Amino acid sequence: MSHSVTITRTTTSTTNTSYIVLNTGYLKTFPGILKLFQLIIGITVVTLMAINVRGYYYGDAELFHFLMATTFMIGTFCLLLACLTSLSTGGLIAKTIYELIYHTVAALLLLASSAFLLIKMQNRKHDTYMAAAILGLVNSVLYFISAFLAHRSYRGI
Repeated sequence: MSHSVTITRTTTSTTNTSYIVLNTGYLKTFPGILKLFQLIIGITVVTLMAINVRGYYYGDAELFHFLMATTFMIGTFCLLLACLTSLSTGGLIAKTIYELIYHTVAALLLLASSAFLLIKMQNRKHDTYMAAAILGLVNSVLYFISAFLAHRSYRGI
């Protein structure tokens, strides 16, 4: 299946001492804002989980949620960094199946890990784990929205 790609000019900033071009205009697009919020929430969840590694540890649910949040935080950081440091990456990567698969897998695994952690914390009073699980659910919704947008972009709608 062939796709036509349109590259739109966006605002960039460069310095004379380096050749890195920052595509700051990407952060003004809806996919760019979604990725930024996913990254911020991912950092928050990982921080909340990491703070309690030395404190209360109940088992598998915490480890699973910690691993999923860390995995997709790093993956989203790499995607966002690629889109910010290249003028064409944001438009090109949205046309591939990679974004659809990545966001779908992220949404499903974060949903599973958050639900598992919420069920595990049902009878316990540990606010930071509950906050991490709820933020994981919010992030899962953001990844589902990104998957929907990636599907529309991949199909050319």
